[in-house]
Amino acid sequence: MKRFSLLFVIFLGLTLTACGGGQKINGHTTLTAYRSVKMMKERLPPENRVEFEVSFWTIRDAKKSDDEFLDAVDGKSPWEIIDAGKEIYQQRKASGFKGYEQYGSWEEMIAKFDKERIDQEKRPGSTKRDESKKNGTILYDLRAPNR
Repeated sequence: MKRFSLLFVIFLGLTLTACGGGQKINGHTTLTAYRSVKMMKERLPPENRVEFEVSFWTIRDAKKSDDEFLDAVDGKSPWEIIDAGKEIYQQRKASGFKGYEQYGSWEEMIAKFDKERIDQEKRPGSTKRDESKKNGTILYDLRAPNR
């Protein structure tokens, strides 16, 4: 019986691990997509956050209808979103999209946005959130203290 229990626990662990499949955007509604992106961004390495964010909003800008946008992002990983953002950038740049003419490449545009973000965080009185608080909010622990 102990063997069966152990095998069951191992099987359950493997099944749950396999179902995780990494981070994917939940594109059932725009609200769930935005929540997914917020969580995914926080889990990305800092050097990829701005690129991911710019890519996501580039897709959002290119796909005007909610249905088309949700179809484009649903089930995508952060790296797939970045690739899609780059592709849209290239298409728009080639067609002479206003606003992209000032950038020589995708990397140059991302570097500019990275620098702007860093400059914003360095300004006195910036609204950079306190990283010690989860999601930048105040959470109260209403449980009784351990004695």
